[in-house]
Amino acid sequence: MSLHWVPATERIDLLADAVARAVPHVEDAEVAEIDPDLADTAAFCERYAVRLDESANCVVVAARRGGEIRHAACMVLATMRADVNGVVRRHLDARKASFAPMADAVELTGMEYGGITPLGLPDDWPILVDTHVAEHPRVVIGSGVRRSKLAVSGAGLAGLKGAEVLSLAG
Repeated sequence: MSLHWVPATERIDLLADAVARAVPHVEDAEVAEIDPDLADTAAFCERYAVRLDESANCVVVAARRGGEIRHAACMVLATMRADVNGVVRRHLDARKASFAPMADAVELTGMEYGGITPLGLPDDWPILVDTHVAEHPRVVIGSGVRRSKLAVSGAGLAGLKGAEVLSLAG
């Protein structure tokens, strides 16, 4: 099955509320409706013939230092893993960093698990974009909900407020 991409500003009904508010600030963002049961990366890529290296995942990280917890988002291609305990932890100047629990990620972002995206995140969250994502002409990412996906340029992600480009792989 192929995807039918349309300008995201024309189908805000396919976006989480916070994402709908953020998407007009991202040039050329497109959205496509998908089967929500296929929102997880591997199933989505297989069903819709999208290569894993064309898909990017948004990982929510909880960074701890001295009793304080700060959150950040990491954007990596689906073929890679973010080095949360090394690169990310050091970059965030944390004593410990780990994947945020699913319930926390959903509550803090206002997005559905499996659809979390860097667009529309809280303003004080750093968005760490891997260099491979930033250099990509077009990546498929979450839309805030499981029933659709966004396609954006890596440069668009790198240009988000709070975004920092670095090599996230260990």
